[in-house]
Amino acid sequence: MRKTAGAGLLAALLASLAACQSPPSGPGAAGTGKSAALRNMEQVATAAHRCWFASGDPAFRGYSFANELNSFSGRPRFLLVPKGNFGGRPLLVVQAEGPAGRVSAFGPLMDGAEGARISNDIGRWAAGNASCAPIG
Repeated sequence: MRKTAGAGLLAALLASLAACQSPPSGPGAAGTGKSAALRNMEQVATAAHRCWFASGDPAFRGYSFANELNSFSGRPRFLLVPKGNFGGRPLLVVQAEGPAGRVSAFGPLMDGAEGARISNDIGRWAAGNASCAPIG
């Protein structure tokens, strides 16, 4: 009798723990509670940080990466600011918005020598290709 009661208690405990488990997460995970804008910006921001900063790309050495994905405005974004000046005027703003999570970029860097590259990189990453190298 005692073994049966213990087994029943253990089964009830395991069932209650299973009910508390988080659903799978990651790209395309349904029910994550994340908006399309946030999912898209997480993807783009991760690639931008990896490809432009963690890689030591010389084109981005003069800038700092300011992540603002936890925006309550419904427009998660990241900024490039002058190196070490996180309060400085953003030189590049990359943000996503709307039900489809459309990613856009603007700021003085888009008009500079790296503007086309930035646009191509962001477009590639927003489309789901996390490669640092341009296609082609």
